[in-house]
Amino acid sequence: MSQGKTPRVVAGENIGQVDATKMPRYGGISTFALLPQLAEVTQADVAIVGIPFDSGVSYRPGARFGPSHVREASRLLRPYNPATGVSPFASQQVVDAGDFAVNPFNIEEAIASIEKDHRALSEKAKRVVTIGGDHTITLPILRSLHKQHGPISVIHFDAHLDTWDSYFGADYTHGTTFRRASEEGLLDGEGCMHIGIRGPLYSAKDLVDDKAVGFQIFSSIEFQELGVQEAIKKMIARVSNRPVYISIDIDVLDPAHAPGTGTPEAGGLTSRELLAVIRATAGLNIIGADVVEVAPAYDFAQITGIAASHVLYELICALSPK
Repeated sequence: MSQGKTPRVVAGENIGQVDATKMPRYGGISTFALLPQLAEVTQADVAIVGIPFDSGVSYRPGARFGPSHVREASRLLRPYNPATGVSPFASQQVVDAGDFAVNPFNIEEAIASIEKDHRALSEKAKRVVTIGGDHTITLPILRSLHKQHGPISVIHFDAHLDTWDSYFGADYTHGTTFRRASEEGLLDGEGCMHIGIRGPLYSAKDLVDDKAVGFQIFSSIEFQELGVQEAIKKMIARVSNRPVYISIDIDVLDPAHAPGTGTPEAGGLTSRELLAVIRATAGLNIIGADVVEVAPAYDFAQITGIAASHVLYELICALSPK
């Protein structure tokens, strides 16, 4: 179909994906999961937005290309999730809101514009799910959400703590996000948790400083020894019914499952383990989420992009009304 409106599946009052019986999944505009754009609907329950920004990275750059890569890898996602029994695009209106325009040369200006744009998008959609970009972008998102919800519980999936103080005298980087968020009073220190932490640190003091910020750690080693169900149990107990933001650095996965990222660490979660934990967030009070640090230049056969797109899909399913 080269002219006219894009053929879409309509479920009830919600506009769904491109109709794969009329337009092949590899054709057409590459929105996330081939969903409608924000301008095509009158209301949105969930908006997916890209933030192509990676000026805060400390090692390999390239996450600025993450949003387009993840969208391209999401073409094969289908409308029914048999693992959870949810049809996420029928039960809620999910849209692709495009990308925020972010200054790549001035980090503080970029952070300010992300906060402003996120707040504006939050007025058009009930919840926003973000594709990064590097982990710097989570700080302005938390600033935006704090204005609506007050102190926020964060479930942080990552190989790294991201609670360091500074790099080369710079306060705003992808490794300082949650230190700054804590200092600004954005976090609920009784309800924050890291999952998947692993790899060498600068010193043992890193763990002391992290605990002072307010995070509980469920490490990759604990994940290996205690398993998925224990991770889920501790996560739910930690968060309870607090407003929770879910932030997923794709490097929480082992490089075998996600090679396309800027700071890979051996010994991570499998994609199956991560998806299982994300599914268990369905009963939590989720106010937003992101998946960050996908760097396609280091990816192979879309392995990382596919993993990230499925993680986003499970997050959208978790947001579906029950």
